Amino acid sequence: MTLPAGVAREVRALLIGRGLRAFVDGYVAVLLPAYLLALGHATWQVGLLSTATLLGSALATLAVGAWGHHAAPRFLLLAAALLMAATGLGFAGLSAFWPLLLVAFVGTLNPSSGDVSVFLPLEHSRLSHAAEGDARTRLFARYSLTGALCAALGALAAAVPDALAEQGIDRLTALRGMFLGYAGVGALLWLLYARLPQEPVREQAVVPTPLGPSRGTVVKLAALFSVDAFAGGLVVNSLLALWLFERFGLSPASVGLLFFGTSLLGAVSQLAAPWMAKRIGLLNTMVFTHIPSSLFLILAALAPGLPIAVGLLLLRSALSQMDVPTRSAYVMAVVTPSERAAAASFTAVPRSLAAALSPTLGGALLAAGWLAAPLVACGCLKIAYDLALWRAFRLQPEDRVVSDVETR
Repeated sequence: MTLPAGVAREVRALLIGRGLRAFVDGYVAVLLPAYLLALGHATWQVGLLSTATLLGSALATLAVGAWGHHAAPRFLLLAAALLMAATGLGFAGLSAFWPLLLVAFVGTLNPSSGDVSVFLPLEHSRLSHAAEGDARTRLFARYSLTGALCAALGALAAAVPDALAEQGIDRLTALRGMFLGYAGVGALLWLLYARLPQEPVREQAVVPTPLGPSRGTVVKLAALFSVDAFAGGLVVNSLLALWLFERFGLSPASVGLLFFGTSLLGAVSQLAAPWMAKRIGLLNTMVFTHIPSSLFLILAALAPGLPIAVGLLLLRSALSQMDVPTRSAYVMAVVTPSERAAAASFTAVPRSLAAALSPTLGGALLAAGWLAAPLVACGCLKIAYDLALWRAFRLQPEDRVVSDVETR
């Protein structure tokens, strides 16, 4: 995929930014429950803090969708980077639960395996202007692949506090240092985004607008995506790490190694997503790779031992992320260019809101000793979402969706 020089520079900056954020998100998802437990907080509080994080991200994303078109896109990215730096400093410097909960709500912390932060719609909107058709799907695949690979490396970095503890450094101090690293990445992102042009390079003439002719389609997609997100919130990475701690007694370093493997498989699978979407369509790629991954998750919850559970989680990861670039490309394809920023926000907001409701429930189930329940519920709900999505859009060819919208 060859892009004009100016577009290529912008895309490169956005991919680097995605990689940096994914790296720190990768280790934060593993270390967050370990950090809270080390501070003396309870298991259920891990779920509550995850809920606050996702709820705050949802409200911030909603604000971007509703009013963000009044502000310069680069300004919003710079503000998000500063907020990320402040979030890391808050977690590194605070110990009491309620101040941490407040920082989680207003900050950018991401306890999940995907990107649910306010950065997502802002970066998606700019990327969507860089290419069209199959090229756009491949570009979103590169974006998702970059995130998955860097998240895998970040999961490996979760072993750093244990390694430092073996060298005589206080483990809690080492954990705080990892959050300082998170703050440092926020500062790096500010420097990176400061070099971006005010508007996307390719389509300077496109003025962002609120949702208009595509509203019905976007609302239907957003409602369905919210079911998927609620299910995913039951087993965000921080809760999945907690499940592995409680069920099998694994250390953060061991969980980080497992998450490295799952993230790596997810990254590799995304390379096949554009190829598959070109042959069977975006919708079919989203649905028919997602259903088997949910079945593997259910079986992992019921696995009698660690080796089988790990194997099933790895199989799940080989399929579960193939819908990520195809979903993003599908949303961008069914709206007009001027609506893309609003569509990205309004499909992300219900996902974030729905995902914000379930971690508290998942944490409560784990605290009550019902260890398999969050994983089984997640798998069943995701299968229901996939079937509903396929039924709702299977009779509407994707090439007709795109042409109908673009000719309005």
